[in-house]
Amino acid sequence: MLSYRHAFHAGNHADVLKHFIEIQLLRYMAQKDKPFWYIDTHAGAGCYELDTGYATQNAEYESGIARLWNRDDLPAPLADYVALIKHINPDGEMRLYPGSPLVAQELLRADDKMRLYELHSTDSQLLHENFAGHGVVVQTGDGFGALKALLPPPPRRALVLIDPPYEDKQDYQRVVSALQEGLKRFPGGMYAIWYPELQRADARQLPEELKTLPVKSWLHVALSVQGLSADGFGMHGSGMFILNPPFNLHAVLTDVMPYLVRVLGQDDQAKYTLQQHVS
Repeated sequence: MLSYRHAFHAGNHADVLKHFIEIQLLRYMAQKDKPFWYIDTHAGAGCYELDTGYATQNAEYESGIARLWNRDDLPAPLADYVALIKHINPDGEMRLYPGSPLVAQELLRADDKMRLYELHSTDSQLLHENFAGHGVVVQTGDGFGALKALLPPPPRRALVLIDPPYEDKQDYQRVVSALQEGLKRFPGGMYAIWYPELQRADARQLPEELKTLPVKSWLHVALSVQGLSADGFGMHGSGMFILNPPFNLHAVLTDVMPYLVRVLGQDDQAKYTLQQHVS
């Protein structure tokens, strides 16, 4: 089981992978003048303090964003990601880490729209506070179910981020079901799914199930920062599975993933996986 709320894990290796890729997807979407929607089904609180509260208990950011903060050899796409995090910390100190919605807000244009969902009542309240007055639609509720009402979006362009905590083992099947329904309504959308690398069968099987979805192209990338633990517990890595990905993403990840393994790896079993399918 993963320990949630997300504040415990803010800025860790999984956030680095997820948000670095999110930036790549958003920048790709913004290459066209036509506006698009960003839909986040499990938006969390939106922003997290690293120097107080939950994040200090395990200080997972120390083995994530902190390892990139002062490096001068970052590949250009990673440098772009770190620059965005530093923009949110203008005094140069690493005090705040953005959730996916705040990462998106930094990159969306005036005509692009955000739709944010969060089921956890406390995080939802924080999410409302963090985005009040910004023209963002925030709702307390089930992001899986919301996709039925949202898709297809009016501009017929959208990035949908799905990253539930997976504390409930039903989340694995709910991800697949939500995507099956979403693709019927909006087959041309871009969908990005985050998942944890765990020893449990559900986590191992999820990317294989996602490969069977009816899309013309997909990309699967995973970062394992360490080998499997002897007791069978804990997250040893995470992955992102993108349906209808940018054509250039595979090349970007081919350059960046070896660097992330080297810098974020915690033992000699650290590795990455990179697969794609284009029909």
